[in-house]
Amino acid sequence: MQRLTRRRLMIAGTAALAVTALGPAQAADTIKIGVIMPYSGIFADTASDVDAGIKLYMAQHGDTVAGKKIEIIRKDVGGANPAAAKRLAQELLTRDKVDILAGFVLTPNAMAASDISAEGKLPMVIMNAATSSIVTKSPYSVRVSMTEAQLDTPFGAWAAKEGIQSTYIMVSDYGPGHDAEKFFGAAFKAGGGKVLGSVRMPLGNLDFSAFVQGAKDSGAQSVFVFLPAGPEPAALMKTMLDRGMSPDKVKILGSGNLTDVRVLKRLPAEAAGVLTSFHYDPAHKSDANSAFVKAFRAANKDEIPNLLSVGGYDGMHLIYEALKKTGGKADGDSFIAAAKGMKWESPRGPISIDPETRDIVQNVYVRRLEKAGDRLVNVEIFTAKDVKDPGK
Repeated sequence: MQRLTRRRLMIAGTAALAVTALGPAQAADTIKIGVIMPYSGIFADTASDVDAGIKLYMAQHGDTVAGKKIEIIRKDVGGANPAAAKRLAQELLTRDKVDILAGFVLTPNAMAASDISAEGKLPMVIMNAATSSIVTKSPYSVRVSMTEAQLDTPFGAWAAKEGIQSTYIMVSDYGPGHDAEKFFGAAFKAGGGKVLGSVRMPLGNLDFSAFVQGAKDSGAQSVFVFLPAGPEPAALMKTMLDRGMSPDKVKILGSGNLTDVRVLKRLPAEAAGVLTSFHYDPAHKSDANSAFVKAFRAANKDEIPNLLSVGGYDGMHLIYEALKKTGGKADGDSFIAAAKGMKWESPRGPISIDPETRDIVQNVYVRRLEKAGDRLVNVEIFTAKDVKDPGK
């Protein structure tokens, strides 16, 4: 009986060792991606847009790459909350054992999570947040979206060259807004234009009455605006039009969020004429974009993709292609080495990752908002090619 019991214990012990050995092997066959975004709160739509791009890429390319199963773990940061973003990144690293961090709609959250990326040598793919300095916070971060300096420097130079003589600057009071104010203003002044004033508005604010009145009272020939994607651009545009600041009376210039496809649904025909600078619009003419828009609409109840959707889509492309190059290795050094210098044809046009800065290089388009039947569309009127981020 004792021999039988001892034999059973030996068999049980052997089985336990087998299970223990099998566990890490199974884990090694999975790449976990921790996505941190504001799935609730006033920026919830932005997270949904990025997520739609992530899901479409995986639907088209499968959930396995380089022999590894891709698992997405989503975390809701609720809004601009750097403390929560850092805590969630830490949880994803230590508890969920993720291999890659991704998402990041807002700069404060990306900045905070960068500390965890740097400390844990964890690859971090930034799919939207646009302050130039973000990628300097961790040597393991790479960005596939844009920077405000990248969008606004060629725009400021173009506006001055087109004969716009004065402007008043209105920006959200956080990193990308500060960059927009600085780089548009510097390029505009370098071209001979004058900045008659500027104002920084609270992030998440939806009452723009006093700010718009200040811009109107400045007497500037134009107004330049930066606001994050979400509900704010439509609220500001409505206030401007209500206060008589339509494009036929004052030139309205802005970073592309001002006329994002989600905003256009809420704008009247009087908004035609707004000028913006951006890296993507669903109206961009290319075979790659036509295919992307068609697939996206088919997968999302005819919803049209925007910059956030492309950020999620291209972010997953970078992750998949980097893993192919590394043979499935997702450690920070291997992943970032594979990402540096990567080039591909995005729905937005040709893009690449600057090997020195790990930031996006891409075309920047100046667009004019025009009527097309019963709707408004952004029409590209100027292209600045292969623009690097001038903010670093």
